[in-house]
Amino acid sequence: ASFMMVAAMNPCPCGFHTHPVKECTCSASTVARYQKRISGPLMDRIDIFIEAPPVEYEKLVDSGEGETSEHVQLRVEAARTLQLERFLNTTYLSNSDIGPADIWRFCPSEEKAKALLQKAMNQLNLSARAFHKMLKLSRTIADLAGVEIITVEHVAEALQYRHRSMA
Repeated sequence: ASFMMVAAMNPCPCGFHTHPVKECTCSASTVARYQKRISGPLMDRIDIFIEAPPVEYEKLVDSGEGETSEHVQLRVEAARTLQLERFLNTTYLSNSDIGPADIWRFCPSEEKAKALLQKAMNQLNLSARAFHKMLKLSRTIADLAGVEIITVEHVAEALQYRHRSMA
């Protein structure tokens, strides 16, 4: 089966670990035990982790112009079109489907990007699965930017989405 899982969890039992203002009442061992409730192998299979800090009042009422939902939708549709064209004569439907044998065929990268991947692989002790996941996520980030070659910026952004305990 192919599916997309979206999940959320508090950083600790009280919910305030890493909160910028409220103090967490959990001990370090309680936080560690709480976060280990999800197994490492399962965490390794989750592609993107994003910490959602509390939003300040000023940002909620600020009328400053950000990227509109319509603009984001256009970028996503353009990226999906790129992927459909890229995989036209293959069994793949999206970047996440790319197999290890085809990874470099569909994920051409500049030398600096490859160097950053190598450094991440060595320093973060990435598994082969995690390495391929980083490269495929970098491919998607490049697609959203409308770029054919994966750059060091795309790899750096993909690395930012790793779970903190796995980074």
